[in-house]
Amino acid sequence: MFELSIMCPETGLEELTDALDAMGALSVSVEDADAQTDAEQALFGEPGMPPPKEGWQRSRVTALFGDEVLATEAANLLMAQDFFHGCRLLGTAAVPDQDWVRLTQAQFTPVEITPEFWIVPTWHEPPAHAHQIIRLDPGLAFGTGTHPTTRMCLRWVAGRPAQGRVLDYGCGSGILAIGAAKFGAREVVAVDIDTAAIDATLLNATANSVTVLAGLPDLVKGQFDLVLANILATPLKVLAPLLCSRVAPGGHLVLAGILERQADELIAAYSPHCRLAVSDREDGWILMTAMV
Repeated sequence: MFELSIMCPETGLEELTDALDAMGALSVSVEDADAQTDAEQALFGEPGMPPPKEGWQRSRVTALFGDEVLATEAANLLMAQDFFHGCRLLGTAAVPDQDWVRLTQAQFTPVEITPEFWIVPTWHEPPAHAHQIIRLDPGLAFGTGTHPTTRMCLRWVAGRPAQGRVLDYGCGSGILAIGAAKFGAREVVAVDIDTAAIDATLLNATANSVTVLAGLPDLVKGQFDLVLANILATPLKVLAPLLCSRVAPGGHLVLAGILERQADELIAAYSPHCRLAVSDREDGWILMTAMV
């Protein structure tokens, strides 16, 4: 394989990446060309909200092609286009042959939730002291236990087994639903607006030998002893009335995907329904819980 590298200003990024896709690039990656310098820019966004900018002031775009001829042809064709003005060709280079599967797998090792509860990729043996595990492969799902928000939710679930009826709202990979099932939930319902997430949840539940009822949000009926939602602050605020209405009297609400600085916003949004409080912290993220 050969890679084609281009420096691109913010204004031309979308047209350049679209053109590379149209030319048959195997992959296209975009990085901040000023990363690790004083000019580095942080870009953040949340679902349903536009990012503050479309891209970095200067981006390094790298496209992979099957061979040198294809990479060179793409470079020559791009340089002849009007939208390439302001861009700069950095060159082409051969990509060394590697065992990409083995290389990717080497980056992921078992993730400790508690000393006895671990997330373990299928190519690893569980730690000897792991009494409870979830098998989940990075790259095959939406949420693999490596993010602090997921770990905090799973720690909460592991500390309070046998939660009765459980709802995982915005299930992604289904990892929280699977965790609840592993720790004794009587019934687990997992919902998401993304059908790919539903498919991933069902596959992962089967791989972990647990039963999870997964589907679109209209699948949710009745109330639950535990409602889990690991999304982000903005949708969590919008969902406050809905999520709280699904918690049975005396049940628990567990929310994640929230930055520490957003705690007061969530407390205010949920105050008409319940008394939300911070119950865990990790790497700038918080877990917020309430008994309804």
